[in-house]
Amino acid sequence: MLRFKLRRSTLSLMLTGAVLLTGSQIVNAQYVIPGTGQRVENSGDDFEDEEWTFNANLPKSSYNIDKQHRQPFGGSENGRWSESPLRGQPDIIKRVATPTGGLPGSKGSMMMRSLYVGTPGSTGKSSQDDLIFEGSAAYGGVMPVSSSPSCVVRVFVPDFKEWEQTTGTSFGLRAAVQARKKSSSSFGRLFRRRSSSSKVETLYPGFFIQFNSKTDTGEEEDSAVFIIRTDDQGQDYVGPEVTPGWWTLGMSFSGDGRISYFASKGVGKLTAADRIGTHLPWGVKVMNVHTIFFNIANSNRGKWSAPWIIDDPEFFYYAQ
Repeated sequence: MLRFKLRRSTLSLMLTGAVLLTGSQIVNAQYVIPGTGQRVENSGDDFEDEEWTFNANLPKSSYNIDKQHRQPFGGSENGRWSESPLRGQPDIIKRVATPTGGLPGSKGSMMMRSLYVGTPGSTGKSSQDDLIFEGSAAYGGVMPVSSSPSCVVRVFVPDFKEWEQTTGTSFGLRAAVQARKKSSSSFGRLFRRRSSSSKVETLYPGFFIQFNSKTDTGEEEDSAVFIIRTDDQGQDYVGPEVTPGWWTLGMSFSGDGRISYFASKGVGKLTAADRIGTHLPWGVKVMNVHTIFFNIANSNRGKWSAPWIIDDPEFFYYAQ
């Protein structure tokens, strides 16, 4: 699992004011608030269907470790969720009753939990499972940043007693985006000329939630924090403290290629005050947004991860 030492430095939350514009003006906005603009029809999942199911098709994939895909991949009956070919899927994916304090009127949510991660049958090495949200089919598989897309999801953070009692990341909300990365090389012993080129790569920025267990931190109480991936230099950094209960998380993608990260306690709409930061991830401009996915991680030592519950993931955009 990822694990960060906590430095209680003050995070800079320099809010310059959200810009809520329409049409071509939105391209020049520093950031937009996730959940504003126009909702992409049929891009979400509210889990209200009592027959909602996920077919695991075990054993799960672990291509990132042993180059094994183990098809057919798992997927939900409604076509909105799929196993990751790279890292498999959580061991439990099911519809559950929405915990108290959720969205008004919500009766169903989705729970994800893992016992053994990584290569099926192996133990002792921390890793993660992935679950991919297939809402991108509603917008043709990709959204350009010129439309200032954003995503919002509600996440129920479980009581600390339900977490694996060791310090490390347990949950992730990530985006799959395309960016053009520049590279340079030198050639010719005499003239030392350099050439530069660029290629489009898929990057995975987003949020992690790290548990800091009193069993190994030396602190009197358990705690948890957001870890943001990533800043302009490609460094992950510690974000706000996380407490049990419902949270609303969001990411927005502005026309200048930057990503903004938002988090708020509760299930209300995000506001400018909820912005954690805005960055060119790894110092490059994002071009397109594919979708979002979730990570469930643990130490792979026969201990269940925390039971993570989410509700109503949605995509939004500004019409050109």
